[in-house]
Amino acid sequence: MRKLIFAFLLCAALVCAQTEVRRGIALPSYKDLKYPPLPALKIPDPTEITLSNGMKVLLLEDHELPLVSGAALIHTGNLFDPANKKGLAGLTGEVLRSGGTKTRTGDQLDQDLENVAASVESQIGESSGTLSFSCLKENTDQVLAMFRDLLTAPEFRQDKVDLAKTQTRSEISRRNDDASGISEREFTNLVYGRKTPYGWTIEYSDIDNIQRQDLIDFYHRYYFPSNITMEIIGDFSTADLKAKLEQLIGAWKYTQPAVPAFPKVDDQAHPGVYLASKDDTTQTFFHVGELGGELRDKDYPALEVAADILGGGFSSRLFRSVRTKHGWAYNISADWGANYDHPGTFVISGSTQSAHTVDTLKAIGEELEKIRTTEVTDDELQTAKDTVLNGFVFNFDRPSKTINRLMTYAYYGYPKDFIFQYQKAIAAVTKADVLRVAQQYFQPKNLSYLAVGNPKDFGTPLASLGMKVEPIDLTIPEPKPEAAQADPASLAKGKALLARVQQALGGADKLAAVKDLQYHASLEVFTPGASMKVKQTNSFIAPSTVRQDNELPFMKQSVYSDGTSGWLSGMQGVQNLTPPVLKQIHGEAFRQIASLALSDRDADRTVNLASDGSLEISSKDGEHVLLTIDEKTALPAKLAYQQSPAEGGTAVEEIFSDWRDVDGLHLPFQWSVMQGGKKFAAVTIQDYKINSGLTAETLGQKPANTKPTMLPAPAPQRPTNN
Repeated sequence: MRKLIFAFLLCAALVCAQTEVRRGIALPSYKDLKYPPLPALKIPDPTEITLSNGMKVLLLEDHELPLVSGAALIHTGNLFDPANKKGLAGLTGEVLRSGGTKTRTGDQLDQDLENVAASVESQIGESSGTLSFSCLKENTDQVLAMFRDLLTAPEFRQDKVDLAKTQTRSEISRRNDDASGISEREFTNLVYGRKTPYGWTIEYSDIDNIQRQDLIDFYHRYYFPSNITMEIIGDFSTADLKAKLEQLIGAWKYTQPAVPAFPKVDDQAHPGVYLASKDDTTQTFFHVGELGGELRDKDYPALEVAADILGGGFSSRLFRSVRTKHGWAYNISADWGANYDHPGTFVISGSTQSAHTVDTLKAIGEELEKIRTTEVTDDELQTAKDTVLNGFVFNFDRPSKTINRLMTYAYYGYPKDFIFQYQKAIAAVTKADVLRVAQQYFQPKNLSYLAVGNPKDFGTPLASLGMKVEPIDLTIPEPKPEAAQADPASLAKGKALLARVQQALGGADKLAAVKDLQYHASLEVFTPGASMKVKQTNSFIAPSTVRQDNELPFMKQSVYSDGTSGWLSGMQGVQNLTPPVLKQIHGEAFRQIASLALSDRDADRTVNLASDGSLEISSKDGEHVLLTIDEKTALPAKLAYQQSPAEGGTAVEEIFSDWRDVDGLHLPFQWSVMQGGKKFAAVTIQDYKINSGLTAETLGQKPANTKPTMLPAPAPQRPTNN
């Protein structure tokens, strides 16, 4: 044993000795390392052709791999969105692809492309639209044909329009979940102006205003040959491909008037301090800045170098001050943003400890003042210039990137040799240039300071920055349901029909006598390719106390609300309900059959005859349903409504059947739930209990040994509302 210990100690000593020997060697400093200069950029010379229909095409052969890819660049963008239909361009770009063609649905195209390891994608951004493809050389003809069909004759099928609108509504409902995203969005909107296409926000009302025909009209206005430039790169023969393109796309002779210029940016500054309060974050996310410039501006190279010195990386001034020296923030950066055809934004952004919000913002001001008053060092200048030049090279490290950049230059009217002009300008930037542009463009009087965080946790109030603090309203306006035209006659007919419903259900007085209701149900919930069995107990105490207990195959879940607060119990313990979830539960209470049938007794509700056999029932707080009545029995046949944004905003229908007598009331024992036109769940009732003595205290009892926390996301969708 002693020999083993001795051997171990001997080995350890030898290791230490070797380590000391290595430590004694004088290793070279990284500053002494020499790197060869970057090779000169070689810009390939693509073949430029114009098809007989006026479409310009760039062709670049690349035989390194048996691949072919290409893209059509369309002169359009969301800057052309109508003011009351913001989001139209984005939906058009998405559904152009997902909606398929006249002969193939989008799903069928997906399958065809997957079978040959190819892709075709479409999108419309701020100031351009693209339709791109990639494939193996052997499948070029097949994929080009699909690409042509989508470019020249997309179908915009209604189901994909509805799906895209639903997904956009869901994005709107979640847009305040991420504090960093809020900071970026609100700063952009603030600097450009909230009432301009560069700074407005898409709301539910915009999406609700958009119909399928709007997408078709938008497409026809901007997708025509002379408004499109196309690029193709890969393993092909230029002569052969030119002939194929003429045959495939050249016959598309559609024309439209020239597209107007994009709107101008309002260059008015919006200085001040702005606060977006978000009490569920432990950090403050900030943006500080103003309008930037365009890539073609003569001072852009010097400004990019100046911004890199200020906040471009680990060695930048802001990083060394705010993070390294003070430890207030994990990340902070600065960027002089420039776009091809309109000003970008000069922005200093990051996140910091809530208690040091003001400290960080003041430190930013101090660093801005330093770079505006004193020349930078030689090392700072050279490092920044090397960083900018070395980084820009990666935009041209592959032929596909190069041809894309050349097409973009042509699209925005830049010279082909712009890259070389840019390189020379960066190399020529001096310390005097950096000081000059910092003094001219980094104007403290024009800066907008935006903070997203919990002001209760700020160590020092934002007002100490010496400017008025303007609050930013993050409220998401609720969608307004489409309502039938209401007049005294239709309102009177609506109440008359509702009276028939009351009588069919057992009588108004019998319905009004229901103080509490409970039922047990079994559900079959349908998901793509499978279904799931769920046992459910629903409990209701008039007017607004609700509890639902679900027994799923993998867990038990309960949700409770008294109308003003509530909780959800599941795998994560008990979580307090957030306002969006409380609202959706409020909607479930509103849609109780007994409650709806007595809407004429509620002064906050309106009952209107929407059409023969249908009642439109709405409340002052925004709830809205369409109740279809069976003509023979006067019983509710179908309940239709729009899900809340937190649930995705999908159209829902509940179709009732198997009505039976329960203690003098007629109630449904079966119904099916349709979401977005597809069957979502089938519900079968085991029993109802009416006025069994339920109490809010009993229903509100939480499972034991759980710790309440804030619910980070909306509660799961519930398939039944009765």
